[in-house]
Amino acid sequence: MKKNKLLSSTNPQFVKGYGDKFVQAYIKAMPTWKKKVGERLDAIAQKVIPEVELAVRWNTPFYGTKKFSWFFGFYCYEKYVQVFFLNGSLLEPMPPEKSKQKNVRYLNIFENDEIDFDQISNWIQQGSELPGDRVF
Repeated sequence: MKKNKLLSSTNPQFVKGYGDKFVQAYIKAMPTWKKKVGERLDAIAQKVIPEVELAVRWNTPFYGTKKFSWFFGFYCYEKYVQVFFLNGSLLEPMPPEKSKQKNVRYLNIFENDEIDFDQISNWIQQGSELPGDRVF
């Protein structure tokens, strides 16, 4: 894989691909403190769903229960990492941020935030039990 540059949002510009090596390379390319957040989110997803499916599309890592059944991912912005749940409106409690898409919900993680990884683990578990979305 070639070296990736950062987009103006600070998200890594990344080649698309399926599998762990693409997601791990994406996380490695995440800038500054955001890399640790990406590593932790990935570790939680892989612990909660040992056979999780992974892909990178649109400069974004996606996690699913089977190929083309995606439920969770994250994206770097200049000041935060945005965690998204494609069927987040069905999670309890719902992640705090709304989307223009009816079912999508977000959690924005800023540099000095106290991160409730237990809650994120719970959302990942719940999300993995819902029908995923075929987003590509």
